[in-house]
Amino acid sequence: MAIDFTLAPEHEEIRKRVRSFIQGTVIPAMEEVREDDRDAYLRAIFRLRSQAKAEGLWLPHMPKEWGGMGLGHVELAMVQSEAAKTRIGPWVLNCQAPDEGNMHTLLHWATDEQKEKYLRPLLEGTQMSCFAMTEPEVAGSDPTLIRTTAVQDGDEWVINGHKWFISNARRAGFAILIARTEQDVPEGTRGATTAFLVDLPNPGWKDVREVETMHGSTGHSEIVIEDLRLPDTAILGGRGNGHRLGQYRLGPARLAHCMRWISQAETALDMMVERALNRYSHGSLLAEKQGIQWLIADSAMELYQCKLMVLHAASKIDKGEDFRTEVSMAKHFVANSLNRIVDRAIQVHGALGYSTDTPLAHMFQHARWARFADGADEIHQMRIAERTIAAYQATGSTSSATGGLPI
Repeated sequence: MAIDFTLAPEHEEIRKRVRSFIQGTVIPAMEEVREDDRDAYLRAIFRLRSQAKAEGLWLPHMPKEWGGMGLGHVELAMVQSEAAKTRIGPWVLNCQAPDEGNMHTLLHWATDEQKEKYLRPLLEGTQMSCFAMTEPEVAGSDPTLIRTTAVQDGDEWVINGHKWFISNARRAGFAILIARTEQDVPEGTRGATTAFLVDLPNPGWKDVREVETMHGSTGHSEIVIEDLRLPDTAILGGRGNGHRLGQYRLGPARLAHCMRWISQAETALDMMVERALNRYSHGSLLAEKQGIQWLIADSAMELYQCKLMVLHAASKIDKGEDFRTEVSMAKHFVANSLNRIVDRAIQVHGALGYSTDTPLAHMFQHARWARFADGADEIHQMRIAERTIAAYQATGSTSSATGGLPI
């Protein structure tokens, strides 16, 4: 079994082009505008998106026949990690969450008519979307418990329910909404829900508020759905396939998050080392002190593990193999490593790191979200354990549950 993550020459060229564009164009352009000047900020982003299109750096995750770059997941890892050196980088390349996951979902599950109406505007960058599954009354990590109901009334569906933490809802032109259509099946049944496409705005879709988080109000909405009427043609992926569709969407999306988190962790490690090389205290530079060296070493080792886990999981997706365990492991490990590495970087910066004079404080606020986004740590641990036990029961060995690697 050969494991070789060396990029082909054409993909290495793409990586260099993305890095050059992000470092040389995107970051300098956004430094010239204030985020609180919303109009100027948005104009700058749209100019950068036009440049990305012109330079062939648009939709790295989509097939070429749909206007994308046609990259596999291994190649996408290097694009996402380069783009995420700045928060808006993935947005400029049109490979940001939640639209990225919704594009994959529509490409796989939508009818031809639905693709033209909903997928095409996403790909062209003229519309945004959201994915409405999580509810406040039930565990978000168990979508079989969804209480939002869709009841058939002639050739229409009447939907009522309550959603929250619906990212991008206030900017979305449509939503992929998960609702319970099978009312008489036992709780926990995976075939009880259906996905619907909802044009926004809609009188039955009430955006109550943006949920205030530890890093402010940043687009995660609470939604109340009251007598929302949709036709049969609004169903996405077939009746009863809501759970399957959601899991299909979340697998690669989790790994895409990891790709972006690796970039943030690497930025934090770079800042940690730079600070250690330039800060003098108690007779020597911080870089010469063993306690600081250990923080750097632990971070470097973790980042190495993160990169290998993500690349290996991505390679399994590209090969069409079962990637669920590897993606769960990567998602759990990378999210926790991001938190630890940013925390160490703050420690090395001292009071400066705790202030907002560097990006570390905001990075740390966002990093905490990573441990429950797209599945809480404990859910991934439960699934990893279940698959490890099942592997041993089936073969007498846990090898297949630890990557199936030749060692």
